[in-house]
This record gives sequence, structure tokens and C-alpha cells, in this order.
Amino acid sequence: MTYHDHDHGHDHAAGSELSDTQLRVKALETILTEKGYVEAAALDAIIEHCETRIGPHHGACVVAKAWTDAAFKRALLADATQAVATLGHANRVGAHLVAVENTPRTHNMVVCTLCSCYPWDLLGLPPVWYKSAPYRSRAVKDPRGVLADFGVTLPADTRIRVWDSTAETRFLVIPMRPAGTDGWSAERLEALVTRDSMIGTGVALAPESA
Repeated sequence: MTYHDHDHGHDHAAGSELSDTQLRVKALETILTEKGYVEAAALDAIIEHCETRIGPHHGACVVAKAWTDAAFKRALLADATQAVATLGHANRVGAHLVAVENTPRTHNMVVCTLCSCYPWDLLGLPPVWYKSAPYRSRAVKDPRGVLADFGVTLPADTRIRVWDSTAETRFLVIPMRPAGTDGWSAERLEALVTRDSMIGTGVALAPESA
């Protein structure tokens, strides 16, 4: 079983078809606004907030900063909540954030076995698979098999450590910096950091993918 979902843009050319989920969302928006339960401007504000003020681009900024600034990485590993705040990313969910670093010897992966606790402000909305029962159970019992489902194959001697998020403590994985990126700016490196790599079910992209 695989856990991948696929992201789609919100803009559609004339005549293009909407998915079932997109049709349901549009229908819900129409009902809520027509009945006066929610103002269209409020919906626009929510969408704008999700797209610009929360999301994986903020987490990518944190990771890229850690890759290029040794002092910041030390601060991030010591107290991620405080370190992230210095970059202007306030933790609105009220949870303590812990950063864990991937190395050639240890690969970290995050799961929430009870529900779907997740650092929304840094990674955006949790993917569907993160909330699924198969991922939540197998990530603990067979993490190497789950990683294989995501196309990640690690050396046999690499230790896989699984972190269980809670309402009080949430985790951010610092993936290994890809080889061949010496001299890259933090802004350029951000393009290599994916949401999955910050959950631990993926790795950072290779330089040629940027």
C-alpha cells in the first residue's frame, strides 16, 4: 500500500474538469456563502492565510537556514520553538516544537499514532496519508517498509527513529543537505526541501531537480 497524495493547483483553464473533491469544495463554498453562514471575503482570507502564512515553504526556510548557518542549527536542535520564532514564524497551535536531524547513521520519521498532530504553521495542512490508519500503524511497526512505499531506500545499517507527535510536542525533521550544493544561498536551497522530507518520509531533492 502506498500513501502518496497528489497536489493540484486551484486555477483551471476554460473547459478543464474539476476533480470530485474540488467540485465538493466549490459546492460547499456556494452553500455557505449563499446562506450567509460565511462571507466570501472571509473565505478568501482563510485561503490567503493558508497559502501565504502557513505551509511547507516556511518549514523549507527553516531547514535551509539550518543548512547554511551552523549557529542557527545548534539553536534549532536545542530549542526549535524559540529558534523558529526568531525567524518570525510564531507557533499558533501552542505545541512545543522539536527539531531532529537526519544523518548518514540515523533517519528520523514522524507519525502521530493517536490522531494527526502536525506542525501546521511550518508544513501546512497534513497530507491525507499522514492521517490514515495504515500509515499511523505501519510507521511504528515497519518504518523501513513505509519508507520503501515512498520510494526511499536507506542503507541497511542506517537506524530509523520514529517520533510520535502529540498535542504538546510536534516534530520537524531536518533532512540531510544534498551533495553538490556547496555555495548555494539559503533561498536557493529552499527549493530542495519538500514537505515529505520534513516529515521523514522523503529526502531533499537533488540539485538538478531545483
